[in-house]
Amino acid sequence: MPFTIAIDGPAASGKGTIARALAGHFGFAHLDTGLLYRAVGARGGDPVQAALDLSPADLARDDLRTAAAGQAASRVAAIPLVRAALVDFQRRFARQDPGAVLDGRDIGTVICPEAEIKLYVTASDEIRAHRRALELGADPAQILRELRERDARDAARDVAPMRPADDAVLLDTSRMSIDDAVVHAIALVKGAGA
Repeated sequence: MPFTIAIDGPAASGKGTIARALAGHFGFAHLDTGLLYRAVGARGGDPVQAALDLSPADLARDDLRTAAAGQAASRVAAIPLVRAALVDFQRRFARQDPGAVLDGRDIGTVICPEAEIKLYVTASDEIRAHRRALELGADPAQILRELRERDARDAARDVAPMRPADDAVLLDTSRMSIDDAVVHAIALVKGAGA
């Protein structure tokens, strides 16, 4: 029976790093669902048509991790028809054998509400901005403004707002090393029966 791990949280909280580590540890497939929205935003043109036409090549673009792609993803993710076009793909991915790890902003609340475990990974705004600034070689103050703007937009959208699922386990990585966060997440997943 497939085992689904749903990981949600804001940008630069560590959710992607934790998701990749969990997938590797348990031998599960991994999907960074934010890449779907980043790819739709990066394609340009009509976002609904871009979502319907999304291909594996779109997910392999080398510009999907930029700040501009993140902002574009946040804008197109607020469009209900874009979200609908991508939901089925994500749900099919989640139920593959032996299991899957999906990370995003609405996995536990919308995409996989029946996931065997849901984690909500977070960190303070300042820590997240520092991490992202190091990753991008950017100004931390500018990144902090952008993260807060994006978080506000994602939490306030009408469709699938970013928030922890009622039964999600909160994992605050503000004061954790990557290794500590991964060890803690593995223990949580094992505790859920993986």
